[in-house]
This record gives sequence, C-alpha cells and structure tokens, in this order.
Amino acid sequence: MNANRRSFLFTAGGALAGGGALAAHPAPPADQVVLGVIGSGSRGTFVMTVFQKDPSLRVGAICDVYEPNLEKAVSTASQVPGTKPRIYRNYRDLLADKDVQAVLIATPEHWHAQMVLDALAAGKDIYVEKPLCHTPEEGVKLVQAEKLSKSIVQVGMQRRSYDLFKEGSQIVAARKLGTVRMVRSWWLNNYLGGGVATRLDGPLDWEQWQGPAPRHPLDANRFRQWRLYSDYSGGILADQGAHVFDGIHMLMGAGYPVAVNASAGRPHKQSVDQPESVVAIAEYPEDFIAVFSINYAAMQYKFRNDQLNQLDGDLARMDIGREELKVFPKGAEDEPSLTRKSQRGFGYATELHVGNFLECIRTRKEPAAPMRVAFQAALVVQMANLALKQGRRQRWNASLGRVEA
Repeated sequence: MNANRRSFLFTAGGALAGGGALAAHPAPPADQVVLGVIGSGSRGTFVMTVFQKDPSLRVGAICDVYEPNLEKAVSTASQVPGTKPRIYRNYRDLLADKDVQAVLIATPEHWHAQMVLDALAAGKDIYVEKPLCHTPEEGVKLVQAEKLSKSIVQVGMQRRSYDLFKEGSQIVAARKLGTVRMVRSWWLNNYLGGGVATRLDGPLDWEQWQGPAPRHPLDANRFRQWRLYSDYSGGILADQGAHVFDGIHMLMGAGYPVAVNASAGRPHKQSVDQPESVVAIAEYPEDFIAVFSINYAAMQYKFRNDQLNQLDGDLARMDIGREELKVFPKGAEDEPSLTRKSQRGFGYATELHVGNFLECIRTRKEPAAPMRVAFQAALVVQMANLALKQGRRQRWNASLGRVEA
C-alpha cells in the first residue's frame, strides 16, 4: 500500500484514533443503531447508503479485504456529517467492536454462512444479502442457530417488504385466481459482453477473500466475476433465483419444496463454470409446481420489463413483475380486470426492507425475511444446481433436513 492510500485511510476513517473520534460526536439519540459494514463492494456500499437515510443510524465501522472498495465506502459513508467509521481488514475484528450493534454482510456468497454464524456468536443483529448460504448443509446449520439466538436477522430478499408483492399475496390468499397449480417465472438479461478481467485497481488480500473456498492462484477474473464460479456462488440461477423463488413462496404461502429438477445450457462466457441459461422446476407440498427460466444470454430489457411471474389459476391469471401486477379473468383474458402499480417503484423495496430491519432491531419483533424463510428459497436453487450436477431430480427430506437424490 502506498503512502497516499495509508494517509487517506487514516484521515477519512479515523481508524487509528480508536474511540476518541467517536467520543467527539454529539450525544446520540436513544434509539441510535451503530452499523458495521462487512463487504463494501457496489451492493454493500449502496445498501449502506440506504441505511444512512435513517437519521438515527450511524455507520461506525467498515471492513473489506480489497483496498479500493474500502476506500470508496469510507469516503461515501463520511459524506454524512459526523460519520467517521473505524476501518477493519478482518471481519472478526469488526465483530469484536463493542460499539457496533448491527452488521450488514454483503460479501460474496461463499462467505455468508460463516460470517452470519460468527456475527450471531458476537451478539450482533444482522442484515445479510442473499442467497443466505452456499449449500443446504450451511442452511440447516443457520436455521438451527437462529432458533438459539436472540439476534434479529434479516436476509436481503426485499420482495417480502414490497407493497406490490404484499398485495399480490392478498389476491392469491383471497382465492381471486381460484386454484393455482403452476407458477411460471422468467428473468432475462445479458452478461456475455466484455472480456476476462486481468487486473485489479489496488491491493487485495486474496487469501482472506478465498476464505472457506478451494484455493487458486490470485485471479482477477475470479474476484471480479465471482458469481460465475461454483467455488463462490450458485451462479446466476442462485443469485437471481433466490429472489424469484422467495417471491413465489410469498405469493403462494409456500415453504420448503418437495423436489427440484433442472436443465441448463453450457457456459458461454470465457473462463467461468456456471451456465447463463437455466430452467429450474420445483414441486411443493401445497400442490403446485413453480417453473423458473433464467437467460442471461438474451437481449437486455428495460428494468421494469426484465422479469415476470405468472400465476396460472383456474379462475384467473395474475402477472406480477417488478413494478406492476395485472389480473386476467377466465373468459376475458385480453383485458386485465385489475391493475396495480407500486407507488414508489421496485427500487423503494430495499428502503422498505432496511426500514423493517431497523424497526425490528428497536422492537425486537421478527423481521420480514428471517433466516428460515430465506433458506427455503436458497434451498430450491441449491437443489437445482445439484440436479444439474448429478443429472437427476433431487428430493428434500424435511424430517431429516437433507437433500436426497
């Protein structure tokens, strides 16, 4: 690290000043929450700024193993007057910070489970990005840990707090669609452009970043595009499918699947091992199936049009996307009988979800997306990936808490 970078981190973060810099702040409000950020890439820094919209929230610490991300997050957080976060380069040191009450975990997927377990052991409240975990075994362990903990845990599955999906759930529960035996969902985008990343913009602690994953030589592409490698992620299927299947579970009032199968094309992006075009089919004890197709080799759509869920009832069909839902009745499906649009748009869902988490920290009520709910969605995509790997349908043994082929 060069001298300029060290100087920046010292002055912007007050890392070496210990509690002195914080002690100089005005007296905090009684309901203040001090947040520590673990993983300050683009998503982590964005969600951090959403947290900062709460006037009683203070970012007290930031941790990252990649210096450019750490610097940018510290600079961004410090734009809020009175904010001088401590700087950490090992998340366990941040968890040992007694000033930090809650943590935002926005690291790559392969780190989520261990960091959540460590944060629970440290007595922190936790907001963790999805997917909750990397394997079914991790999910079972996390759900068990949640039962023994007094911490508030919110997983970043913001549809659970979103007005549009709440209304959609009410429509299904009121049986306005009749009986729904199938849900069809899709997500379309394209990430095939661009080449292989070959450089980093600053120092990276590669050993720490790999963490529990298999070891490889330093590879800029693995760092830049970790979602496309099975060592660190369940691929685009898990990354986006966790959102979609959680939305389906919410709309249908469903829980764990009975069985999951999947088919996929081969990867077309250089050097990676995760496919961009996948179809996953989940079966549920509530007597319906959900079919999710994701294609990140398609044309790029406008944000509001890139995903859709269609609930096929015997009385009506409901289409619900990012920002609008429509109900098409039997015999008159050319015109919707009901149309609803979100008042603030899909981007507001994250604000609602963060707000729900902070409210639950203060009231100690259960949040909208606790771990057991998030694991149900993560499990579906994990089983789909296992089906792809093993070439056969996977079953969930609920009584034993394990996947069986």
